[in-house]
Amino acid sequence: MKYSLLKAFLVLILGLGTLLSPAWAQKNKLKNSQILVYTKNGVGYVHDNIPSAVQCIRDLGKQHKFSVDVSDDPNVFTENNLKKYTLIIFTSTNNDVFANDEQRLAFRRYIEAGGGFVGVHSVTGTERKWVWFKMMVGETFTWHANFQSFSVINIDPKHPSMEGIPSVWTKEDECYFGREMYPGIKVLMMHDVSTLDKKQSDLILKNAGTFGDYFPAVWYQDFQGGHVWVTTLGHSKVDYQNPLYSNHLLQGIKYVANQSKGIDFNRAFSSNRDDKLHFND
Repeated sequence: MKYSLLKAFLVLILGLGTLLSPAWAQKNKLKNSQILVYTKNGVGYVHDNIPSAVQCIRDLGKQHKFSVDVSDDPNVFTENNLKKYTLIIFTSTNNDVFANDEQRLAFRRYIEAGGGFVGVHSVTGTERKWVWFKMMVGETFTWHANFQSFSVINIDPKHPSMEGIPSVWTKEDECYFGREMYPGIKVLMMHDVSTLDKKQSDLILKNAGTFGDYFPAVWYQDFQGGHVWVTTLGHSKVDYQNPLYSNHLLQGIKYVANQSKGIDFNRAFSSNRDDKLHFND
């Protein structure tokens, strides 16, 4: 009798281990990953936070055992080069960041091949004339309120990328607004517009549009074969030395890495940067 109970207990433990092991393994996908940080800016405003962001991501790479390549050269966008990266981070990029449509197509096909993308802060102002890119990011930048202290609300605290993020995060930043919101995004955090300085109330009302007192701040989506996570937070270069913000960035990177099933360009289907979106039956 005792032997039978012991045997049943061992079978139960082994069964639970089998069920739990995929989730456990997924948590380690960031380890040994190779990541590209892209920092190119087109003509226009360039954030002074970019060197701080790069250093922050390099430090996270050392701490969490993933490798980081950094470039502002659009020539890195070839299929042969991109296939080695688990994900690509655009940190405070702005305006046109590709030199030609061959590079744009290589990037699009990378996403279709299962690539990951993390967008930071002004990424929503990137490639404003390329419709596909704007849908992939999730919105197009229109305006931001003055740099000030305001509240951001965590509306999906159980999402893996919200680990360690407070329910209400009051910080100094730029409250970003956008248009052309892509319906596929899933919002994780929202700006509490009511906490902004009322001196800009007319501009706030104009740019908030139909969202009213709350506007998307952080979101994710599965898009055309790839996995996307975007935060509009992170204007100040001191953010990237703040443990709360660096954890925010880490959790987004980790989440996207954990969705990866490898890069396979055989899964890519576009032959032009402006091909229509593809949806499976």
